[in-house]
Amino acid sequence: MRLNTLTHAEGARKERTRVGRGIGSGLGKTCGRGHKGSYARTGKGKIKPGFEGGQMPMQRRLPKIGFRSRKAHESAEVLLYQLGLLDTEVVDLFALRAAKLVSGDAKKVKIVKKGEITKKLTIKGLLVTAGAKAAIEAAGGSVE
Repeated sequence: MRLNTLTHAEGARKERTRVGRGIGSGLGKTCGRGHKGSYARTGKGKIKPGFEGGQMPMQRRLPKIGFRSRKAHESAEVLLYQLGLLDTEVVDLFALRAAKLVSGDAKKVKIVKKGEITKKLTIKGLLVTAGAKAAIEAAGGSVE
């Protein structure tokens, strides 16, 4: 085998089609583009996604639905009974992150009353519902 004798495998390379080279080639005159219309024009073959030929597009015919809050992934809820599982007496955002009760990107945390708590806890810098606050204070804790 020599470098000057190397060739591509049979059918590996396809020759490009030369259009507009006369009627005998089979692709003369209109070059397979047909007559008139946007696809027959130079540079006009690409139409916008969703374009339906002038008809009102589907995405404009259907009503707008739904909403995704940007603040939703920054806020979290913690249930009252989950606070009883913590080892610390002072509960703040860092303690909840350390216990993996809230995600690392949470900026606001609200404590919701679900379940019971018997442990004396001090809540700092967190939002608390009225029912949860009453339950914490009834157990001897405080909310700051």
